[in-house]
Amino acid sequence: MSTLEHQVVVITGASRGLGRAAALRCAQEGALVAVGYASNDAAAQEVVGAIEAAGGRAFAIRADLSSISGIDSFYATLDRELETRTGEARFDTLVSNAGIVTMGKMADTTEEDFDRMFALNVKGSFFMAQRAISRLRDGGHVMFLSTGLTRFTMAEYTAYSASKGAIDVLTKCLAKELGPRGISVNAVAPGVVDTDINAHWLRDNPQAQAHMRSMIAMDRIAEAQDIGDVIAWLASKDSRWVTGQRIEASGGQSL
Repeated sequence: MSTLEHQVVVITGASRGLGRAAALRCAQEGALVAVGYASNDAAAQEVVGAIEAAGGRAFAIRADLSSISGIDSFYATLDRELETRTGEARFDTLVSNAGIVTMGKMADTTEEDFDRMFALNVKGSFFMAQRAISRLRDGGHVMFLSTGLTRFTMAEYTAYSASKGAIDVLTKCLAKELGPRGISVNAVAPGVVDTDINAHWLRDNPQAQAHMRSMIAMDRIAEAQDIGDVIAWLASKDSRWVTGQRIEASGGQSL
């Protein structure tokens, strides 16, 4: 039996990268997957199509999760879709993955860059989880995406790292709040991953790749699937006694 059979998993930022990998893996394990995305209709439909071609079930929801109105729009669509597909607007797992990165040391970070990152990375994650509370089934799961950069530091990611530091604290607070319902809350913290967001400095750059490998105990750079597999495990009942944790999936980066 697949580990997520008869479950509903909601994943934001699922049209590419880590979210896409998580959506594919959760669907493979039997879940009905809601593929949240911001703007790229073709990419989101490609994910849904790939899931359905493999015999899985999925649907896409477009919304800007950096605003309350966008979050409420997301849930209005989600409720309608779930009522049609399952008979009730309830789900088992929220993976709050949507986020943005703007590189820059503190001296170079603009107010606009700071506000954009915190609006989506922190405010969006907070209110997505808030709206999920009444819809989550007891015994379910909430996952936030953190980063290895809340343990090891790079000055070029100061504001981004700060936004994810807020996620680490939010994880613990919400885990305590939802624990009596058997709902686990954890943060997944990847290290460097070969995704589109890192392509401009990592792909086709053997020197950068060699440098990063030298910092990783497992001597390779992660692929999106490595993180997707962790997320799928956390969505399963096998992870039921793990909560309030920042789970670093970095291959041992900067040990």
